[in-house]
Amino acid sequence: MGALDEPLKELVGDRTAKVLADGLKLRTVGDLLHHYPRRYVERGQLTSLDELEVDEHVTVLARIEKVTLIPFRGRKGDRLEVVVTDGRSRLSLVFFNQGWRQKELRPGQQGLFAGKVGLFNRTRQLASPDYQLIDEEEGSSAAEQFAGRLIPVYPASAQMPSWKLALCVGMALTKHLSDVGEPLPAELRAEHGLIPLPEALELIHRPHDQAEKERAQNRLRWDEAFVLQVALAQRRAADSALPAVPRRPVPGGVLDAFDERLPFTLTDGQRRVCAEIFADLATEHPMHRLLQGEVGSGKTLVALRAMLAVVDTGGQAVLLAPTEVLAQQHHRSITEMMGDLAEAGMIGGSEIGTRVALLTGSMGAAARRGALLDMASGKAGIVIGTHALIEDKVQFADLGLVVVDEQHRFGVEQRDALRAKGEQPPHLLVMTATPIPRTVAMTVFGDLETSVLDQLPSGRSPISTHVVPALEKPNFLVRAWERVREEVGKGHQAYVVCPRIGDEEEPAKGRRKRGDEPEEVGAGAGADGEERRPPLAVVETAEQLAKGPLAGLRVEILHGRLAPEAKDDVMRRFAAGEVDVLVATTVIEVGVNVPNSTVMVIMDADRFGVSQLHQLRGRVGRGSAAGLCLLVSDMPAASAARARLDAVAGTLDGFALSRIDLEQRREGDVLGQAQSGVKSSLKVLSVLEDEEVIATARAEATRLVAADPALEAHPELRTALESLLDEDRAEYLEKG
Repeated sequence: MGALDEPLKELVGDRTAKVLADGLKLRTVGDLLHHYPRRYVERGQLTSLDELEVDEHVTVLARIEKVTLIPFRGRKGDRLEVVVTDGRSRLSLVFFNQGWRQKELRPGQQGLFAGKVGLFNRTRQLASPDYQLIDEEEGSSAAEQFAGRLIPVYPASAQMPSWKLALCVGMALTKHLSDVGEPLPAELRAEHGLIPLPEALELIHRPHDQAEKERAQNRLRWDEAFVLQVALAQRRAADSALPAVPRRPVPGGVLDAFDERLPFTLTDGQRRVCAEIFADLATEHPMHRLLQGEVGSGKTLVALRAMLAVVDTGGQAVLLAPTEVLAQQHHRSITEMMGDLAEAGMIGGSEIGTRVALLTGSMGAAARRGALLDMASGKAGIVIGTHALIEDKVQFADLGLVVVDEQHRFGVEQRDALRAKGEQPPHLLVMTATPIPRTVAMTVFGDLETSVLDQLPSGRSPISTHVVPALEKPNFLVRAWERVREEVGKGHQAYVVCPRIGDEEEPAKGRRKRGDEPEEVGAGAGADGEERRPPLAVVETAEQLAKGPLAGLRVEILHGRLAPEAKDDVMRRFAAGEVDVLVATTVIEVGVNVPNSTVMVIMDADRFGVSQLHQLRGRVGRGSAAGLCLLVSDMPAASAARARLDAVAGTLDGFALSRIDLEQRREGDVLGQAQSGVKSSLKVLSVLEDEEVIATARAEATRLVAADPALEAHPELRTALESLLDEDRAEYLEKG
């Protein structure tokens, strides 16, 4: 594999190597060989020209229909206009002061034309494109190269069009294909009918037909899935070898006392997940478990029972929340659920109870000192807080369990710093209220065992969701505010969510406190890329509603830039029913629990992601009254943004919505810190479409690592693993 690490300048020269590195991040022969075509066009099949997008770098296969040389008026020079066609549509090519090309570009010829799509006089064109003619009659080398084959179209750049990339890849294949190693074990390849890797690379770049392309893609999917799963299997094995203090539930302790006071019965799902967690806590190795489920499925109760089980063993448990509002909400709801069990050592407190401490970045000095002392002495068995828990001054007497709420809101280093505060590695429970498809969880969280809560507690009411097209049907928006007034008239409350705060005053440098959250959503172009008005803001919207359609109601605002005391005061009064309508940012997205709230109006709903809308919707319908969610949008009915909103309105199934969200956003770098977006370490594998491959690869990788943890018998697999795990990703996996 050493030859594949050779710098590209040795293969293609300094200038081309610089273009490949700068534009496409391709630096070695191995990088180039693994730069796969994104699509193929068939020889003789002309590329569709009517689907080209402006500003896109494209390579098209077309036939020249017309060539015209036009002199400039009143000055020297000329432009050569070439019209090409695919038989259905036409595309203009233009060359300035290059009339000599008229001898090369003749009507009837077929070629590959590469450039950036532009608009001139409302007509799409390529200006001074690169091209390669395919001269079938003369039997040129180009014809020989492409005859009978699929023509690869590569992810390209302005300076490096697809056909030039194909030439570079061809040089790499000719010189270095024999240097390609074989990372997959022979028995695995035989069992699953996989071709050798060198053959797969040859066929992915130079397939004769669809069957060859599919054989190559199948093999390369397995490479990505298997090497990734080996990395995660090694980490699971390393974690299972670490020592941890077993935390077995103690009869007659605070957990039993808590359970006796519960005013309801646990769902079957909650009982099952609790049993899985308690079994992990009882082992001598750290638990690493992902708890995911629907909004309102009772994850916090499950986590609290796990924390109480640890307290019964003399240990401490920490709940790390992403925002101060959520930390305060958790602290309030947990202390209310526990009652006197949360007041150990206080007047009226239970003798078998513990203390529940809160630590956030904005606490006063006296309250902070008290919380730190209770944590260090062990008096506080349960600690709830934000990033402030990670500071060096924070110490624990016996940290046994770390619960991370909404893990996607934390960096790896933050989670790692908190886990490091235990003398021995504490058990880890990661919670997310965003349902994740099974294969995504298996790929992104492959080192975690997964528990799923997909059953809502009894007593929860259904939520109806509707799209409100404010521009097309303004009377629908009028009716929306009437519905809010009707619900308030019945004694209920409402949320109105806006993407932006609206005070337009950024916090001064250095003044942002831990626990504050970024809340500006979609402030630039619209969800579909078009220029749009600024997003609606909390401050202005609240004022307009209070003076207009909601006049006479008690309207308050909530956002992350309010002083901590003000945020807590608003939430307390809203929870107490002293506020009718809360106009807020996404600060209320997770964890906020006010059962009396029945209406959620989301303004500029198209500026939020699918999963985010599902989270916001989960703030209503938490009591006995039915919930209503209204998605207000200015986007036209045929837009992709409206399609997203229709999807949210069409189902309450968070797992189905998460698949839609993932299809739009892609997986992100499954080993790196980009947890969503177009950056992806997966080139052929799709976590949604290749579920069976991922599941099988996980099982195979687990067996192989169990038999050969250091991969001593598989040196080429070890090399492939090192290539996948660059320094940053290796550190990510190490800390994870």
